[in-house]
This record gives sequence, structure tokens and C-alpha cells, in this order.
Amino acid sequence: MRQDTYKVASNPVITYNEHMNVLFAGESQTKPSHQRGPKVYDFYLMHTVLEGKGEFTCGGTSYLLQAGHTFLIEPEQLVSYMSDADEPWLYRWVAFNGPQAAELVQAAGFSTASPVTETSQIRRVGVLYNSIFSVFRKSEPAAHMKAAGYLQLLLAEFCSAYQMSEDNTALAGVDDSDRLMQQMIHYLSTQYAQPVSIEQMAESFGYNRAYLSRLFKRYTGVSPITFLLNLRIDKARQMIREREGLTIEQISASVGLQDSLYFSKQFRRLYGLSPSAYRESMRQMKS
Repeated sequence: MRQDTYKVASNPVITYNEHMNVLFAGESQTKPSHQRGPKVYDFYLMHTVLEGKGEFTCGGTSYLLQAGHTFLIEPEQLVSYMSDADEPWLYRWVAFNGPQAAELVQAAGFSTASPVTETSQIRRVGVLYNSIFSVFRKSEPAAHMKAAGYLQLLLAEFCSAYQMSEDNTALAGVDDSDRLMQQMIHYLSTQYAQPVSIEQMAESFGYNRAYLSRLFKRYTGVSPITFLLNLRIDKARQMIREREGLTIEQISASVGLQDSLYFSKQFRRLYGLSPSAYRESMRQMKS
């Protein structure tokens, strides 16, 4: 059994009103059955288990944890955690607070009802914890800013894993055609302002263009090209209403249509007015 160890490094810079303030970070190889709590903290405290096992109790629920699990203690939550008697855990931790903390931990998938997540597949976890610890231990210039940056990167890694898990769950009951359709609509809806082509979309998904076009039309009733054009014109209509300071030419370019004459023709086809006439009608409605 490994010798128990404890090391911690605190933020050498006293900061106030930071969006994210890292307080301290550390690592411990605990003794068998080593216990913390029951107690409360007035800051966030996040642990990632590197080796061994243990039990974390929060809100009356106990979680049996092992290497690869990360658990988050929220401020003012009564918690306790204890290492296993035979395989005591080795873990790293980081403590933090700040106005942005609650939003970031929620985005990373943590909540009072779900304070534990699986992070064994995230390779950078150990490196980022160690980076926070290192800048504090060395009292590096702007250590508080570097530590906050490393912590946000760490939470971003958790966020990516959490969102991927959520997406996979949402798509679990969806067949391949439905999934591909969702991906195509998302692609066009996010890339419409770029010089998108259906050939590029087909290449990015690894499918034949003709197959994608047939599939898209079967689901939506229109071709991908028509869908993209209608999306661009609709986005432009919204900008005409909301962005008085932009010219029609600038709006046309902003939605991916560089030919303003073509844009005006298509706008009139869909809405019965030229872009300029539509803008004037909106002004009159507001006056």
C-alpha cells in the first residue's frame, strides 16, 4: 500500500470580484478509511479520483467512487467523503468561487442532484490539475489569472464530455437517416453565412451528394439548396428589421449572398417586396 501523502498550494494573489477565483489546489494519497465531514464549505471543491476507491455522500445520497470519477462539492452543501479501507483513494482537488462558478459547473454537467461524473476518458484532467497546482507552488506572475484559465479549460473538458453524452442519449432512439438529417440541418443552420456548397457538406459527412439531396428532400420537402437559400433570406429579413445601421448590400453579404441583386430578387420572390421596401414598411409600422 502506498504511503499516505498530502500536498496543497494556495493562490498567492488575493483577488476580489473575479469572475472565477481559484483558491487552492492539491493532491492526497489518503489513509485507509480516511474521512472528511460531515461538514459544509463556503466555496466549490472539486475532486478527481486518480487511484483507489471511496464513498462520497451528498444530500442524503451516497456514491461509491473509483479512479476516473470526479465529484463536486457545492457551497453550503452538507457532505462527507471517506476512502476505502483496503484501497484508499489518491485524488487531486481544486477549490474555487466567483460569480461565474455556478454557471460553469452547471455547463460541465454538475448539479446538486448529480454531483458525480465519469471523467476517465478525458486525458488532460491530470495535467490541468497539476498546472493549477504548479503556478501556485511557484508563485508565478499572474498566477491567479493562469489558474483561472486552467480551471476553465478543465471545466470545458468536462463540458465537452457531458454534451457528447447528452447528444448520444438524445440520438439513441433515432435511426441513421434521422441522425444524418439533424446533422445536415445543423450544418446549414450554422454555416449559412459562409460560402457553403452542398458538395462541401456531402464531403464533410462522407456521403454522395445525390444521396444526401434525395434524403433531405424526402424529409423536408425541399432540396438542400432551396433550404439554404430560404434560411439565408429569412435571416436577412430579421437583420433588416433589427439592424438599421446596415445597408442592404451589407446584410446580403452577412448571410452569405455576395450578389445583392440576386438577393433582392429572391427576397421579393419570397416576401413580395424588395428588401428596401420591406425595411420602409417596418419603419412605418414603428412610427
